[in-house]
Amino acid sequence: MDLSERRELNNGFGNALGRAVELTVSPVIFGLLGFLIDGRLGTRPVFMIFLFLFTFGYLFWKQSKHYGEQMDEEQRKITGPRPKDAR
Repeated sequence: MDLSERRELNNGFGNALGRAVELTVSPVIFGLLGFLIDGRLGTRPVFMIFLFLFTFGYLFWKQSKHYGEQMDEEQRKITGPRPKDAR
């Protein structure tokens, strides 16, 4: 296996692991923050659920946008840049 291929594989693994941690830890942290806010205000579980779902939704949107940009970049590598009229 070529060294550059191995480096690319390791970078891909690191990126995937970082995204997985971000998708799991961030909503949990914000859910706990919402739990603490709910405890102070006595509104259980309104803020906990809202912050958890808001954070998860944002991260899902961010990941899908990033994925789309990566796929467009790979497509440009294969086919070349698209003409301005085709967009």
